[in-house]
Amino acid sequence: VHAFYAFARNADDIADSSTLDSADKIARLAVMEAVLLGHRQAGSPSATRLRESLAACGVTPRHAQDLLVAFRRDATRPRTPDLADLLDYCRHSAAPVGRHVLALHGESEACWPASDALCAALQINNHLQDCARDLAELDRCYLPDDLMAKYGCDINDLKRQTASSGLRAVLDALLQTCDQLNRQGAALPGLVRRRRLRAETAVIAALSRRLSARLRRADPLAGRVALTKGDKVLSVLTSLWRLW
Repeated sequence: VHAFYAFARNADDIADSSTLDSADKIARLAVMEAVLLGHRQAGSPSATRLRESLAACGVTPRHAQDLLVAFRRDATRPRTPDLADLLDYCRHSAAPVGRHVLALHGESEACWPASDALCAALQINNHLQDCARDLAELDRCYLPDDLMAKYGCDINDLKRQTASSGLRAVLDALLQTCDQLNRQGAALPGLVRRRRLRAETAVIAALSRRLSARLRRADPLAGRVALTKGDKVLSVLTSLWRLW
C-alpha cells in the first residue's frame, strides 16, 4: 500500500508541477511507466519500489498504469467537458486505488463495480471540496463545462467568495451523482470476504455519504468543507453496528 501511494504521490506531483510544461510532465510520467514495467531499470525510485512490491505480492501493474492515464490528462487537459468525461477521469484516478487494495487482499473482481462507484463518489466529493483552489492554484476545473453552461455559470464563478446560485445548482447536480454512486458503493462491504477489510470499506462508505451530505449544506467557496470528528465517530459506530 505504501509503495502504491508513493508512486501515486510522485506522479501527482509531476502532473501538478508549476515549473514543468506539459511535454516535460508527459515525458516524466512515461519514465515512471517504463520503470514500473521493467522496460528501464532506473529513473524513478517510486516506480522501482512499486515494481518490486508488485512482484512480491503477485499483483498486476495495471492499476498503477491506470493512474498514469489520469495524471497524463491532468498534465494536458485542464477542463472537463461533461459528466461522462469526469466519470472516466474517476475511473482512472480513483478506481485503481480501490482495485489495488482489493487485489492485495485477494478479493474477487466481482467487488470492482461497487468499489469503483465508491471511489468515484469520494473523488467527486474531493473535487467539490477543492473546486476553487484547483482553479486558483492549478488553473484546473473538474466541474463539467456543459453542466455549468446549463445552469448559467462558468469558471469565473469559482473566483467568488461565495457560490452563485448557478454554481450551487452545479454542485447539487454533482452531489446527486454522488448519491447514486454512494448507493452502488454501499454494496461493497457485503462483497468483501476479509472481515477487517469489510469493516474498513463500510466505514469509508459511511464517510463518503456524510461528506456528500455536508457538501450539500455548506459552501466550498466560503471555506473548505470537511468531515468533523463527530462525523468520523458516527461513521465508525454505525458501520460496525450494521456489520456485527
